[in-house]
Amino acid sequence: MTTNDTHGTSNTDSTHSTHSTRSTHDLIVLDMAGTTVADGGLVERAFSAAAEHLGVRPGSDDHAAKLDYVRATMGESKITVFRHLFGEEALAQQANAAFEEAYGQLVDGGLIAPVPGAPEAIERLRTEGRTVVLSTGFARTTQDAILTALGWQDLVELTLCPADAGGRGRPYPDMVLAALLRTGAVDDVRRTVVAGDTSYDMLSGVRSGAGIVAGVLTGAHDKDRLVRSGATHVLGSVAELPDLIARAEA
Repeated sequence: MTTNDTHGTSNTDSTHSTHSTRSTHDLIVLDMAGTTVADGGLVERAFSAAAEHLGVRPGSDDHAAKLDYVRATMGESKITVFRHLFGEEALAQQANAAFEEAYGQLVDGGLIAPVPGAPEAIERLRTEGRTVVLSTGFARTTQDAILTALGWQDLVELTLCPADAGGRGRPYPDMVLAALLRTGAVDDVRRTVVAGDTSYDMLSGVRSGAGIVAGVLTGAHDKDRLVRSGATHVLGSVAELPDLIARAEA
């Protein structure tokens, strides 16, 4: 009787082990601007409009210093950036609102496009049975404006902004973990793939425990910075991601 019980338990464990060792990466969390969306430097243009709204004169040393910080922190939640730059919460909120309005107007003007191959890569990943989530450091209104402009409202199963994950954006892991909790797509965070173009994307992926943290070279930061921030792989673009995952699972 004891032998039979042990044998039965062994079969169950074996089946579970076989499934687990497949190492399928079934949850894919992708950044938007710079990774799947080409915005042609609209972040900087929108920041300049927001800064001018708060009295920062274009061409001044103050403007240049603040713009350098914006460039260095690409990928971070925008309200967090403005809190650092303007200190007072009221000023930060004003700057953020002006930024979102300016960026939204630029988006509505048709100044964004998909990164070449991005929609096809996403469709392939979904066809393979994977769950794809788009995440951003923008506010929900801006994220929705981008999705609408590109006709991407139904492209993926879930879209996330910092407010959807408790308010903390990158480099915190919250949006990646929220994607896991909301979709239930994987039973192990190591079966998650995170891809983005900034060091903050990489840090977020590493801190979440994702098995693959892929940097792409279509956006803000270069290969060295992506690697220093924890990228497990660096790709020319997100279009290469499906093949990378296939190789990892082979």
